[in-house]
Amino acid sequence: MIKDRENALAGARCIIQNWLEAKESEVIHFITDESHKKEADIFELAAFECGVVPKISILALDGVQSGEVIDKMKNTMYYSDVIVGATHYSFVTTEAVEFALKKGSRFLSFPMHTNDGSCIFEREFIRMSPKQAKKTGKPVAQSITDAKEVVVKTKKGTNVAFSAKNRNAGIFAGSCTRKGKIASSSFEVYVPIVETATKGRVIADGSLGYLGKISNPIELIFEAGYLVEINGGEDAFRLKKYMESFGDKEIYCAAELGIGLNTKSKCDGICYIEDESTYGTFHIGFGRNIALGGMHEARGHFDIVTHSPDIFVDEVVIMENGEFII
Repeated sequence: MIKDRENALAGARCIIQNWLEAKESEVIHFITDESHKKEADIFELAAFECGVVPKISILALDGVQSGEVIDKMKNTMYYSDVIVGATHYSFVTTEAVEFALKKGSRFLSFPMHTNDGSCIFEREFIRMSPKQAKKTGKPVAQSITDAKEVVVKTKKGTNVAFSAKNRNAGIFAGSCTRKGKIASSSFEVYVPIVETATKGRVIADGSLGYLGKISNPIELIFEAGYLVEINGGEDAFRLKKYMESFGDKEIYCAAELGIGLNTKSKCDGICYIEDESTYGTFHIGFGRNIALGGMHEARGHFDIVTHSPDIFVDEVVIMENGEFII
């Protein structure tokens, strides 16, 4: 649902100019699904206004989820300079994307899902400067890369320890400018934590990814890298059912620690990419972390977001009550 067409158009231009840094006459392949036809029209118009060449593909939802329809596009996708994966379900792990990257395309993972049906181009978080986010995140990522352990605490009772030993932290900041590389629309410092080491307690009060906002805080207990208890009310019940739906015990593995960098984001449960990007939050990513540089495979990946952390890197404070002090 597009409320303000001009605002949505400005948002699409922001993606093209600031995130993609698209050059004149570059070909941008915008791949979306049937639920986002209006956004595809907006993106196409914005591309023309920016002097780049849009190529629009609108696919069936079920075909995207299985990846079958994407892989059928393998021999045409790589002709594009940039591929924007703007579907409800991510297809970043498909063979076609890997093939296009090897041929020199660049790929932006930009899931369009919002829980209220609003247009993601109208949301303020996409106006965040990638360069500013990188500047903020660089010393944080370096400190975590050099560390053995990261401990996160909150005033509500979180006290959880992660191992970052021999793991490299990275930065996502919307920026998609390097050939042969994947970029994400989230703004965060991330690290693929050691998969068997997470231990402690988290009182989660932000969001549950696709499931939306947490209405009342829930308790998560971790042992030897895995989520072993989920305690609380209706939100805890929703989370349990969602995790069971994967049919995979490896989805319970804590495989990523993320710290939001986007000062224009709001963690209000409407857009999960925005939730996990919000400055002043941290999130735990469950399940697959191969694409982040980890070693864990699972049938999916999702994040749980929590507000206002104190973060300690090898006992040195780098964030206090949601504010970086590094």
